[in-house]
Amino acid sequence: MKKNLFLLFALLLFGLTATAQSRTITGTVTDLNDGNPLPGVSIIIKGSTKGAATDQYGKYSLSIPDDNAVLVFRYIGYMTQEIKVGKREVMDVKMQLDNRQLCEIVVVEQSLPRALAGKVAGVFSGRNKAENMSYAAAPVFDAAPQAHNTENYDFIKENSFLDAHKNPLSTFSIDVDNASYSNVRRFLNQGQRPPADAVRIEEMVNYFNYDYPQPTGDAPFSVISELSACPWNKDNQLLHIGLQGKRVATDQLPPSNLVFLIDVSGSMFSPDKLPLVKAGLKLLVEELRPQDQVSMVVYAGAAGLVLPSTSGKEKKKIIAALDKLEAGGSTAGGAGINLAYKVAEDNFVKGGNNRVILASDGDFNVGVSSDSELQRLIEKKRETGVFLTVLGFGTGNLKDSRMEQLANKGNGNYAYIDNIREAQKVFVSEFGGTLFTIAKDVKLQLEFNPAKVKAYRLIGYENRALANEEFNDDKKDAGDMGSGHTVTALYEIVPVGASSQTQAGTVDALKYQKTSIDPKAKRSEEMLTMKLRYKEPDGETSRLITTTVSSQALPAAQTSDNFRFSAAVAACGMLLRDSEFKGNASFPMVLELAKNARGKDEEGYRIEFVNLVKSMGLLSDGR
Repeated sequence: MKKNLFLLFALLLFGLTATAQSRTITGTVTDLNDGNPLPGVSIIIKGSTKGAATDQYGKYSLSIPDDNAVLVFRYIGYMTQEIKVGKREVMDVKMQLDNRQLCEIVVVEQSLPRALAGKVAGVFSGRNKAENMSYAAAPVFDAAPQAHNTENYDFIKENSFLDAHKNPLSTFSIDVDNASYSNVRRFLNQGQRPPADAVRIEEMVNYFNYDYPQPTGDAPFSVISELSACPWNKDNQLLHIGLQGKRVATDQLPPSNLVFLIDVSGSMFSPDKLPLVKAGLKLLVEELRPQDQVSMVVYAGAAGLVLPSTSGKEKKKIIAALDKLEAGGSTAGGAGINLAYKVAEDNFVKGGNNRVILASDGDFNVGVSSDSELQRLIEKKRETGVFLTVLGFGTGNLKDSRMEQLANKGNGNYAYIDNIREAQKVFVSEFGGTLFTIAKDVKLQLEFNPAKVKAYRLIGYENRALANEEFNDDKKDAGDMGSGHTVTALYEIVPVGASSQTQAGTVDALKYQKTSIDPKAKRSEEMLTMKLRYKEPDGETSRLITTTVSSQALPAAQTSDNFRFSAAVAACGMLLRDSEFKGNASFPMVLELAKNARGKDEEGYRIEFVNLVKSMGLLSDGR
């Protein structure tokens, strides 16, 4: 009896000791030189995917397993630090600028072909050394891509200026994807310039939340507009259009029928792929309610069901199924998609949120694998009423173009997750907007008044353009909007009578018909009429909203934080793309705009952008 009591006491003591070792530490991360807090610093427990990030005040909180834990502090432009926790409860860290990272310049001999030049590139520290060489200097993030990099991006032909008299209508589908921004951030954090076609400006702009008014009527969203001078071309104007989706409280959202479709092929082995997928989906599981249900399908050489439909209250069971997943084998993506949709249909919740969540690097290579075949498959499956969320992971073989198109065709959204903080944004902070659709097939059509507008250009949305006739066609698929989502679109406008040097393309005069401006248009103060069509999530007939925009522009000093910050992000995107339409944009100009338009920024995403721009400006010598 005494022996049993002793064993019981020893076990209890061991349990208490183990529990005591697992604890939470806090701290503040600041700049070593000026003492300013650093928001957005990545803090990872070495050897794991568990981590945190500093808030807008540079503060963090992180649960560690024991005193032997080593924390890795990473921040673009600063030296990475690894610190053992030991017995400390508070760990304040001062980070030092990495001048080598910011000043190193890759020099490439001008006479060599680009592919060969990348192999013989020499790295020099200091600007003067590079200037004395007979080489073309380029920022370090212009270095040749890594060997065997098979990442794939769709070609983007930027929208050009159109004559408002000959092309009065501009029609496009909304886009709530934000994968491009987090993917671009990944490149910049690695000290590389992103490929031009990885920069989709509308997705960069829409990564951020904007403080638009909540809708008050029957429509599921409000519509606002703002007009002022264009920051990168003072002779032109910038039109800012904002949509705000109605916020629905989590406890009032309909029940969810979710199917996790997880790529467990060999290409998902690295820490930034399957381990990060599992960590991110665990965050989502913690948000589930008892009325929600989850199934889990995996695919590698073949597809299989590893978790039948399970209530959201059985979190331990769902997480245990995630923990068992391991990567290996080829990638039968098409078979996995078919099975996931079948499982979703078998457990369909009428009036609920029925959705497949695909997590992959997009590298399908078995069965149905061509882009056209996969798109047709998804188009067919969306008729079942099941929506699709696509989550991209990893570096080196990301098939961005494929994953974006799958989300577009599947009545869904696409996000790229580069770290655990981004997973938290997608699955926790934006839980409703990511998973719960409040309006589908949302389209905009603007009719410009040629008496007020000489020419215009839609910034971004190149792969969302629609034919003018498709605006009234309810069979034409368009973008979907989630609970609480915001959508932002920007137009650069050349006003009639402006001294702007911007030119729209010209065509010969028509032979068989003449067009003239209605005298009423000349007397009107309207710059344009904006029409918006949308359907209810389970509806087949669209509804129409119509509004007008005045030609009276606000002085720049009176513009909102929303206007200035979105303009800063758009200008940054044009610089990264080296757009022919960037005008007088520069990184210092972007920095000035963004710094003074941070607004509330409760999550610290805008200050993170400001710090990225600081590093971009240093890396590119201010260009």
